[in-house]
Amino acid sequence: MTNDATAPARRRDARRNRELLVEAAHEVFAEQGLEAPLDVIARRAGVGNATLYRHFPSRAALVDAVFRDPLAGTMTTGERARAAKDAWTGLVGYLEAVFAVLATDRGTNDLMTTRLEGVDSLRAVHAHNRATVELLLHRGREEGSVRADVTTEDVLFSLAALGRAVPALAAAVAPEAWQRPLALFLDGLRASPAAPLPSPALTPDQLGEVLEGLGPHRAPRGSAE
Repeated sequence: MTNDATAPARRRDARRNRELLVEAAHEVFAEQGLEAPLDVIARRAGVGNATLYRHFPSRAALVDAVFRDPLAGTMTTGERARAAKDAWTGLVGYLEAVFAVLATDRGTNDLMTTRLEGVDSLRAVHAHNRATVELLLHRGREEGSVRADVTTEDVLFSLAALGRAVPALAAAVAPEAWQRPLALFLDGLRASPAAPLPSPALTPDQLGEVLEGLGPHRAPRGSAE
């Protein structure tokens, strides 16, 4: 029979274990990506695997708990970009803020540059990110700062491909090394001078297939699941 006097203490312990797991998972995901072994996360939190699965029955549930607040922050950044005085300023500020995170946090990088199923908070962020880019491109074309033939899919695909590369660039060169390739990419979006783009643009469905194919960062070899 359960002693009622011990129930509050057990609830406190459960809350603390959950907090430790979320904190540890954020650290490990940032270092290794979203396919990092779950037992590594449990060990860093100082709990057993059974405790981890009791709180988070799936990897997606853990990822959602870890990144829900940071992803909400990305949406806030997007809202600020939408309110910028001109589209070009908003677009540059938004992408610089996003890439500063992508370069140093492999977990967030996996979330923002691929398609992952079962992470509830991610759907809204991807939709918001797309809407932000689409709105700023539309405004930029109207204002004459963005080339007329670039599509939202062009930009999202290029950003995903570039975003996947920046963690290695930051690690091998410098934390801010991503700024140069992003600046080159942004120059390609400017309305003038601009040569016509070759081949048809991606469709939304084609973009989705490409992002699914990229997949998350892999955990280091030799790590156990």
